[in-house]
Formats: sequence, C-alpha cells, structure tokens
Amino acid sequence: MLEGIRVLDFTQYLPGPHATLRLADMGADVIKVEAPFGDLARFSLDEHEQSPVFLAQNRKKKSVVLNLKNEEDRKTALELAREADVVIEGFRPGVAARIGIGYEEIKSVKPDIIYCSLTGYGQTGSISHLGGHDINYMSLSGMLAQMKDHNGKPHLPSNTIADFIGGISTSEAILAALVKRMRTNEGSYIDLAITKTLLPLMSNHIVIESLTGEEHGVERLSGAFVCYTLYETSDQRFIAIGALEEKFWCNFCKGVGKEEWEKEQFSRAESGNPVYEEIHALIRTKSLSEWSRFAREVDCCMSPVLETSELIDTEELKEWNLISDSGSYRYVTNQATGFFGATPDTEPPALGAHTKEYVGKLSR
Repeated sequence: MLEGIRVLDFTQYLPGPHATLRLADMGADVIKVEAPFGDLARFSLDEHEQSPVFLAQNRKKKSVVLNLKNEEDRKTALELAREADVVIEGFRPGVAARIGIGYEEIKSVKPDIIYCSLTGYGQTGSISHLGGHDINYMSLSGMLAQMKDHNGKPHLPSNTIADFIGGISTSEAILAALVKRMRTNEGSYIDLAITKTLLPLMSNHIVIESLTGEEHGVERLSGAFVCYTLYETSDQRFIAIGALEEKFWCNFCKGVGKEEWEKEQFSRAESGNPVYEEIHALIRTKSLSEWSRFAREVDCCMSPVLETSELIDTEELKEWNLISDSGSYRYVTNQATGFFGATPDTEPPALGAHTKEYVGKLSR
C-alpha cells in the first residue's frame, strides 16, 4: 500500500521505531538514521548482546549512520530529506531545529514534507521540556489508576502500553497526512504527544465520572459481575469469560448444565454470592486446556489467559501466521499482510549497513 513512500526516521527506543515499523509493514521504505554509536535500543543492559526490543521494532528498515554534530553530515541529512516523503524525529522540543533538521529546515528543501515530532508531552506547554517514559505517560493520563490490585495500589503492567499506543497513533497521523498531501499537494507538521494519545482510551471513563462520580469506567467491564470476569482453573491458570450478551451467558450455562444460573448473569463476582462461588468451584474442576476446548465448542465468549511462550503454539493464533521464527528468536510478523498483501520480512539492519547505498547516491 505504501510502496514508493520513503520515511526518514530519526527516532530510537520504542514509540518512534514502532510507528515506522508499521509503515514498513505497509510497504514504505524506512531509512533509520542513527548516530555513530547507534540507536540505544540496539544494546541490552550488558551492552554485549543485541537488544530484543531492537530486534522486535526494526525489521525491514535500512540503517544510515550520520553524526548530526558534523556540518557535512547535517547537509547529508537534508539531502536525504529532499528525497523523502516523511520525516519523524523524537528529540526533546527544539533540539531538531538546533541541530539543523527541524521542520523549517526540512521544509526549505522539501516543501511538501510530512514532518512528525514525537515526544512525551508535545512541543509546547509547561511540561513539554521534561523527560518521561511509559510509566509517566500512563500515570498522567489516568490509565495507570485503572490498573489496581485488591488493595487499591496501581499495578504497573509489564507491557509498555503508552509507548505502543503512541507509535500506533503516530503511524495513523502520518497516514492521514499522506492522504491530505495526495488531495492538496500540501505537507504537514505533526506535533504528537504520547500522553495525549492515551486520553481517548479514557473517554468512556471521563464521561462516566462526570455524570456519576464513578472513577473506573463501565462497571460491567470491571470484573464485578459473574458473566464478565476471570476464573482460576484446576492447574492454577485463568480463563476469561466475557458473556455480556444474554445469548452467550445462556450458552455458557447450558454448556455446563447449569440453566438455573441464567437469571444470575449480573450477580456480583464476590465472596458470599452463592452463584459466584459455585461458578468459581466449577471452573476449578478442569484444567486450562480442558476449558480451552470447551470455549472452542461452546460459543460463550470464553478464552484462555495465555502466557507469552504459549502464543506460538496456540491453535487460535497459529492459523493467522502472525508469529514467525528467525531461527534464533521469534517475532511478530507483518501485521498488514491480511489487508494490503505481503511485504517480505528482513532482519533488523546492522548499524550503518546502508550508509553507502543511500548516501553514495546523493549529488554533492
């Protein structure tokens, strides 16, 4: 879909690289511009092995090394931008302009450029100058307060949700800007703040709180009712039931031979409720694999809570072919294949592997 679109990527770590990976999956030619020491995400904490984060987010890209503190390399960056459709950078506000690759500098050589500045808090405002990471964006947006244990303490998820949502939102904004350019022949400047991209995920919560005072969104989706919550299996695993609609709840009740539970769909999932305790005890009589088979046979919105190591062999996921094996590690493959046709996967590039190829073509 994006064949012929060139993206010049000055980002590192996770949000920016995830955004450009999504564009690469759609066929864009992504040139990853790295400092002489490389994207810091290349290296694990021991600085000896290539980081799994880098492997996961930089397939299909080309690596060009430029020292942007060097005048000649800054000129080279502008020449590369002249041939690009999209430029994305993740520096602190004002840094890109200070080193000579800001929007105005790029626009002077490529008037219809789509230029995206990706930061935690945006280019303007009282906290725009501050550093931040996923934990900060999650906490400031209200997202982290939705993930609490039974004692009310926020629980930090192991997945960096803000970084990924920021990357997804960035690719979405770039795609919209490409459509605008196709229609008007005009470029765009995109000021994308990761924290802002999380607020739409809080949209239901904000309306509900303003009307009722409830801080935690749609109650039916909170795990408070027997039809929509998690249950522990006999092997200390968990199964998820999401039978919000009456037909699915009835299917579950009939499937386990407990039609008398049908009228209790929205009874509380809490100790002291006989129905909840009966369901809890029933689920504890079978293993996760047994309930997984039940879920495939009975249409009741039931699914296993899977661990990362199980995803590669799970029947429901295998047929989608979304996880591939490189021989030394597994990775999530091209997400766009089902929509736009396959583009071949390639390994993440070695540092500077394509410098000669791209810089050598430039006219001086």
